[in-house]
Amino acid sequence: MKRNADKEIRGFIFDKYDAPEVSPFEKLFEIFKEIITHTSGDLDEALDWLKQLDEEYQLTTDEYTLDDFVEDLKKKGYIREEIDQDGKGSMAITAKTERAIRQQALEQIFGKLKRGSSGNHRTNQIGRGDEHTGDFRSYQFGDSLSRISMTESLKNAQINHGIGEFSMSEDDLVVEETHHKAQMSTVLMIDISHSMILYGEDRITPAKKVAMALSELITTRYPKDTLDILVFGNDAWPISIAELPYLKVGPYHTNTVAGLELAMDLLRRKRNTNKQIFMITDGKPSCIRERNGSYYKNSMGLDPYVVDKCYNMARQARKVRIPITTFMIAQDPYLTQFVQEFTAANQGKAFYTGLKGLGEMIFEDYEINRKKRIRG
Repeated sequence: MKRNADKEIRGFIFDKYDAPEVSPFEKLFEIFKEIITHTSGDLDEALDWLKQLDEEYQLTTDEYTLDDFVEDLKKKGYIREEIDQDGKGSMAITAKTERAIRQQALEQIFGKLKRGSSGNHRTNQIGRGDEHTGDFRSYQFGDSLSRISMTESLKNAQINHGIGEFSMSEDDLVVEETHHKAQMSTVLMIDISHSMILYGEDRITPAKKVAMALSELITTRYPKDTLDILVFGNDAWPISIAELPYLKVGPYHTNTVAGLELAMDLLRRKRNTNKQIFMITDGKPSCIRERNGSYYKNSMGLDPYVVDKCYNMARQARKVRIPITTFMIAQDPYLTQFVQEFTAANQGKAFYTGLKGLGEMIFEDYEINRKKRIRG
């Protein structure tokens, strides 16, 4: 059989990949954002790192120098000059840079996600809600008039009464089923005890990136959700999203109980039905603040007094239907045993993970929880 020579031939055409054009500023800015996260917002240190990288890898050229890059950072509003009380000037990053860092973290960890509509979290419950399902039912007293499907109702009226003299009764009306869009209140707890930088491993930067990415995800894709972030060492205190790039580890023990108490207090103030706690930690609980203000500390093994206090907090959270998901960076057997018992007391979840994949795990768990109502 002869093939028609004029017939269009379809298939794939492979060609050499040409990377998109990136300006010298954009190239350096991507590196700068990564460095400034590791230096906890210290601009001088970040520029020093960038200078060292430039010397080793020739990141700049005679046409576009590191000084040109710094001038562009100023012109574009990414850094600003500050004057201290002694009249000395210094440079610091701006809110615009903080936002750029959060966006970069979101893209690195969660991928480039498209913005969704407000409160875009489905549940499996059907009723008067926000999201169309394509299913219809008869109109019932109390249904919103805006939910009446005029097309389906008119069709019923024509079928039931004919088209000669048009008439419509309440029996002809149908409404479209909708899903409720659940809203979620989340507290993210970040361990900033000294062990987060021990053993030659930087554990605080990945945790910080996760927090920045999660905050950017919620504020852009799920604006009706709430996210509170707190840190815990010897004590616990809330921090703002704007403070995340500057977060550092301190010379602290690990007061997990203080973190959980503050997390539950924050969630009690929320009106949302769905509430949850995410806890990122790498170490064992080793500190309790007593009622008289003194601290009980014990870093040697798992202290029964401290551990029992943690279990009690887990049970309290369970009673008020607040699940706790623990992301345990360390994988020591005795710490794994503690997390297992803590999770059982709360009936929550636990992930035993290294630093790699931490963000993806938190994102996936967040999305899963958004699709169901958490009932405890």
